[in-house]
Amino acid sequence: MCGIAGEIRVDGTFADTAAVARMTDAMAPRGPDGSGVVARGRVAFGHRRLKIIDLSEKAAQPMTDPALGLTVVFNGCIYNYPELRTELIAEGYSFFSHGDTEVVLKAYHKWGEACVERFHGMFAFAIHERDSGDVVLARDRFGIKPLYLAQDTNRIRFASFLPALLKAGDIDTSIDREALHNYMSFHAVVPPPRTILKGVRKLPPATTRRIKADGTTSDRLYWQPSYLRRSEDAGLTRNDWRDKVHDALRLAVRRRMVADVPVGVLLSGGVDSSLIVGLLAEEGQKDLMTFSIGFEEANGEKGDEFVYSDLIAKTFETDHHKIFVPSADLISHLPDTIGAMSEPMVSYDNIGFFLLSREVSKHIKVVQSGQGADEVFGGYHWYPPLANSNDVVGDYARVFFDRSHETLKRQLGDSWIADSDASLELVRGHLMREGAATPVDRALRLDSEVMLVDDPVKRVDNMTMAWGLEARVPFLDHELVELAATIPPEFKLNDNGKGVLKDAARLVVPHEVIDRKKGYFPVPQLKYIQGDYLDMVKDALGSQAARERGLFRQDYLDTLFADPASHITPLRGSELWQVALLEMWLQTHGV
Repeated sequence: MCGIAGEIRVDGTFADTAAVARMTDAMAPRGPDGSGVVARGRVAFGHRRLKIIDLSEKAAQPMTDPALGLTVVFNGCIYNYPELRTELIAEGYSFFSHGDTEVVLKAYHKWGEACVERFHGMFAFAIHERDSGDVVLARDRFGIKPLYLAQDTNRIRFASFLPALLKAGDIDTSIDREALHNYMSFHAVVPPPRTILKGVRKLPPATTRRIKADGTTSDRLYWQPSYLRRSEDAGLTRNDWRDKVHDALRLAVRRRMVADVPVGVLLSGGVDSSLIVGLLAEEGQKDLMTFSIGFEEANGEKGDEFVYSDLIAKTFETDHHKIFVPSADLISHLPDTIGAMSEPMVSYDNIGFFLLSREVSKHIKVVQSGQGADEVFGGYHWYPPLANSNDVVGDYARVFFDRSHETLKRQLGDSWIADSDASLELVRGHLMREGAATPVDRALRLDSEVMLVDDPVKRVDNMTMAWGLEARVPFLDHELVELAATIPPEFKLNDNGKGVLKDAARLVVPHEVIDRKKGYFPVPQLKYIQGDYLDMVKDALGSQAARERGLFRQDYLDTLFADPASHITPLRGSELWQVALLEMWLQTHGV
């Protein structure tokens, strides 16, 4: 719902409020309704506000409670804040506002860092303890809300948006070679703590970090679901699991309606968003606003799924809005889309979400969206082959990685090749960790804890917040995910994936939406690059900045330029778009 920023000095000097103000200003789209900077000696916090809950100035940030000696900047939404507020009042706390920010402040005073374990929601926050001088940072369980960091020997800075840190200055903007390896191999996923820039890190999800006055830090991982079977579930049938998922998802959707403004739905026409609409209708929502987007077809590939979104809108009598984007509009908005990216994100969905969010923000400030269902309930095509895998690391890499380490050596410039197969080593570390019963469980855990965070979730946050629009993701309700993690994989793999979720959906939405071929957010112009799009990427990769950087071998680029449509990754992405997007992001943000 907002953007947060701050500086913590560890050298005994005053915090640079001008730098904090520059970071805060850079995040104006995230919070167009208000801003503020508060400094106390060596600590300064900045905030941009999007008014969703408690629209009065009493809930403005940074928020300080002098009696408790605490100051907070908070981005996100705590869906169970009314219940926590009631509990805290019973404990003797009094409140001057009616929103969730003050609940975060008081909850921290009552329960310390463990307060995050009581929160249902999405959040990133920083709290300064006046008396100890400590600052505590926290991020929600799925990293739905971002938190970027830049640290040197004198200070630590943080912000919700990576380019905001660049505006503050004094950042090492050299390329991180291992992060580059992740970007090129792990389907553009760069997991924390890395970013593509050496001087910028990110706080991992489900983590709190305490920063002492001398700059020493300590991290605490506060949530990690088990992907093991529970003895009490041994006799559950397919219908039992269906009913459990239906009830948990209905509760997750209901939780995400808490707001003092209307809440709509981004309706792609797939099972996930259609199910959200249907459950909201079950809850009695009337005149629900829904929004869909489509693009021109290219190379014979259709660019919209309006037939399905129209069906859902008609079935549940929503106030439906269809947005069609001609090719000319698409290319003209690509620079702004890249400018809205905290990190280079290669998915074609970005431009779709960016333009969709622009239109949605003209009507409402909050939407629910279907991200996370595929990672949580097993909807991707690479899960079924893993059911009988004897080499989950190698088998996962074969279906998910864009290229092998050996191939990458022939594509990157000599000075940019990581010393080892950084991406495979990273994936092996996650897949082989204890706490997952089967190869499919291991892959689902990796995708929901790592890939999901730094691809779909980050994409939705960046593109919606670029227009001051808050997106809520009920499939990432942590209690729903904890339930899903215990479900035997065979129930998820039924019906070509997401079987148990489709079973729940049959109780709510028309079968035509469920029994269709799996759809994606189609933007065919960025998959089959030609014409003006080819000229655009050639200009970026042939520029002086790109030549001086030398990330890619020229013979590799020439091969891509000669026939872009023939170089498609295993996950149906354009190799040319992948390399061009990285260079365009670097140039857009002055790196």
